[in-house]
Amino acid sequence: MTRQRAVARRAEQLLGAAVVSTSPVAGGDIATATKIRLSDGSLALMKAHSPARDDFVAAEVRGLRWLEESGSVNVPEVLAAETDCLVLRWIEPGRPNAESAEDLGRALAGLHRTQVADFGAEKDGFIGRLPMPNKPADTWVEFYAVRRLLPYLRAARDRGAIDEEGAASVEQVVGKLPALIPEEPPALLHGDLWNGNVLWDRNSQAWLIDPAAYAGHREVDLAMLALFGLPHLERMMAAYEDLTPLTEGWEDRLGLHQLFPLLVHAAMFGGGYGSRAATVARRYL
Repeated sequence: MTRQRAVARRAEQLLGAAVVSTSPVAGGDIATATKIRLSDGSLALMKAHSPARDDFVAAEVRGLRWLEESGSVNVPEVLAAETDCLVLRWIEPGRPNAESAEDLGRALAGLHRTQVADFGAEKDGFIGRLPMPNKPADTWVEFYAVRRLLPYLRAARDRGAIDEEGAASVEQVVGKLPALIPEEPPALLHGDLWNGNVLWDRNSQAWLIDPAAYAGHREVDLAMLALFGLPHLERMMAAYEDLTPLTEGWEDRLGLHQLFPLLVHAAMFGGGYGSRAATVARRYL
């Protein structure tokens, strides 16, 4: 049986509808993605994991539903979820414009105003392929140090992706976090908000995909968008601040909150991400 026929059969089992066509979708390195057309004309996206990863699928579903419950951002509808795959409503890709970027800014402002009790989440999750600890903490600087920076610094060092001098610089910054980051109430975050996880549809409307949701400091989502780039980022940020102004000095703190994704990338991919994280850390020493 071909891969595409196996995908079609699995989709039919999960959705209870005949599949009339399938086509591979490029882009992901964690799951095999396939576009599916059903007999009623509707479209879906199947993300298949081999071997099955029940915890991985469950974490993504939790994140999507948590974001959906905020009532602020668009996320794809979950059609089916099993240990080996996730089926979502298909979003036809389009292109962003300045106005839709402003809409995204307002949507993120609403997401970040969602009331949550503690920094973290009830269950651990994933960031890319890596486990992501979410055990709650009382303050952001404690959570950011113990659950975000130090675990991925260790992973990057174990991989040989950051040298001892660079790792020492990051550790020194961790010790200075209470003086560098003003405390804010916990905000609901997408958690992995780089440009690739913002999908623009045919109407230029933004949809958030592949969340690593938890409660954290809202500057984390914004710092990640700034790190990897977003079309019309300045317009998005202006619309965000119109609704929820950021604490003074936020632009100077972007690098602090970019240390997390840089260390994650160093742990996953190596390359120059470790040295880049060290360079950013030294700016705060």
